[in-house]
Amino acid sequence: MAPNLIVIPARLKATRLPDKPLADIAGEPMIVHVWRRAVEAKCGPVVVVADDEAICEAVRLAGGEALITRPDHMSGSDRIFEAVSRIDPEAEIETIVNLQGDLPTLDPRLVRACLGALDDSAADIGTIAATIARVEERTDPNVVKVVGSPLGPRALRALYFTRATVPYGDGPLYHHIGIYAYRRAALARFVSLPPSPLETREKLEQLRALEAGMRIHVALVDTVPLGVDTPADLARARQLLGVRSDSPPHPNPLPKGRGG
Repeated sequence: MAPNLIVIPARLKATRLPDKPLADIAGEPMIVHVWRRAVEAKCGPVVVVADDEAICEAVRLAGGEALITRPDHMSGSDRIFEAVSRIDPEAEIETIVNLQGDLPTLDPRLVRACLGALDDSAADIGTIAATIARVEERTDPNVVKVVGSPLGPRALRALYFTRATVPYGDGPLYHHIGIYAYRRAALARFVSLPPSPLETREKLEQLRALEAGMRIHVALVDTVPLGVDTPADLARARQLLGVRSDSPPHPNPLPKGRGG
């Protein structure tokens, strides 16, 4: 079993963009594009975990691995934990990457950067962020900011995540990108915790980890992938990927007998 596993949770029902994982982009469902980008990262096996068989079938037709999970999970983290517990009951996998299923233009290097945030053994969870360059994003509540103490020129220890414009004063603001790398024990602890007060108030799940005293390290990157949440986002993704001519990567399946 590889030490890393990339898991892409996908849910068919979405308020703003129904059937989002199956939305066609350049002739393939969006979830397949995300799966391809994850495989290209070459960080370990990739599996899509979903609440509907139609998503799983789309991934399998493209040559990928997919697993149906319970439909009643409250979050992607819960869905991932169920899948990992079934795929790897012997707990051989050391690190799990939670990769959102609505990032079809993802640069595979971002997956590697997220895993790199765990190079420091003190970190429980790794994630990534980029410097906010557009003025309007500094005050946009849909752009989540991470506030952290520098660990080096390209790394932070996260102190807080927020939709507000912080910290005050001169200096950069950092746009948090919702990709996470969990140590196995950290994921198990995280999903066992109840929603926290700040998580509920900000509607940011990662605050549960900070409120519980878990340590999140942030790798700073140079690009923010397009997250597809609205019809306008989908149109933009179709524009960006319609001119790409990527050949399909070789499938990177899970070990035989696991995760099907």
